[in-house]
Amino acid sequence: MPSYLITGTSRGIGWEMLQQISSNPSNTVFGLVRNKSAIETKVAQEWPGRSNVHILQGDITEYSSLQAAATEVANITGGGLDYLIANAGAVAHFDAYDPIGVLGEKPEALERELMHLLRVNVVGNIHLFNVFVPLIRQGQGKKVIAITSGQAALDMIPKLSIELSALYAISKAGLNTAVAKFSAQYNKEGILFMSICPGLVDTGRYNDASPAQEARVKKMMHSFAEYAPNFKGPSTTESSVKDILSVMENASVANGDGGSFVSHFGNQQWL
Repeated sequence: MPSYLITGTSRGIGWEMLQQISSNPSNTVFGLVRNKSAIETKVAQEWPGRSNVHILQGDITEYSSLQAAATEVANITGGGLDYLIANAGAVAHFDAYDPIGVLGEKPEALERELMHLLRVNVVGNIHLFNVFVPLIRQGQGKKVIAITSGQAALDMIPKLSIELSALYAISKAGLNTAVAKFSAQYNKEGILFMSICPGLVDTGRYNDASPAQEARVKKMMHSFAEYAPNFKGPSTTESSVKDILSVMENASVANGDGGSFVSHFGNQQWL
């Protein structure tokens, strides 16, 4: 029975991953969340009788909770883990609508928000990987996938003049670098580390935009459409997760995918 651990499964992409992967009863699926009881209730209500789902209490910013979760996984699987999907992450409202120069007019807030994003999206995932590598070593799949963002693609930022979400993009670029470094260390053991961008997914990020903020988002969307003429707007979590899982399934160390940063298409086409 293949085993999967997914972080950040309380909503959005993480919840959809939990749904799709656990729909196969031969898979053992662990969801790491901060509010275990609430998600256990949600699972029981929406998927009654789905006994292959295990909800674990944990927070990627709390190292001891990751250690406890790893122990729980090992007790259930017999010591191994096939797939680790690092989906949990932080998104700041502070940088959603203004370029970095405007954010700099509030230096204390900029530093506070950036440090929070780095703590969650970079440091938290580094701890997650280090804690679970011993289990991945004992698994058959040996794949560690980080859910990242095309906002961190250095070719996209200047080409499309993407000014928004600067701090978030910086944190995701840091995550991609960490993934590449883990790959450099563990590639020789046959463990795949790679970063996958889910595409632009409708998660409600801009629902509270003012008219002025909405205009900035529309400008960004227009540049996306120029970059990718087939781009019709944000995709659903369902279609995005299907694409991510397909890329994960087809990727391997042998194919040279270790340490790579790719889109949900499995290449450098971000939209």
